[in-house]
Amino acid sequence: MAAKSLASCIFCKIIKGEIPSFKLVETEFTYSFLDIGPLSKGHALVIPKYHAEKLHEVPDEYLADTLPVAKKIATALGTTDYNLLQNNGRIAHQEVDHVHFHVIPKPSASDDEGLVIGWPTKKVPMDELKALHAELVAKL
Repeated sequence: MAAKSLASCIFCKIIKGEIPSFKLVETEFTYSFLDIGPLSKGHALVIPKYHAEKLHEVPDEYLADTLPVAKKIATALGTTDYNLLQNNGRIAHQEVDHVHFHVIPKPSASDDEGLVIGWPTKKVPMDELKALHAELVAKL
């Protein structure tokens, strides 16, 4: 599938070289670079060279290439602890409307570097989980 870009998209402009970046790895389907507003040293972005706002809109061949690139970056960073983050939509904290993955090193147990998140789990009755499971399996 041919690459798709959007003239007004900052990430599409970075891919085309219209905006400078600190490029790390570039392949046929993926472009990666250092984040200029990092949460920790080495925070990088990995983006498909196909403009789509949400993950489910990106063709599989682009997505299949992004994780190996993220893995290369995580390995090069040399940290044993890191987050791989991808958000979809404003209320899910997506700031740029182009699918992108963050590789965020977590150099220490403190909250002063790297990603800081909460994980507010919910107690769900097993019968509700069973019904949801059946519904999702039918759609998959």
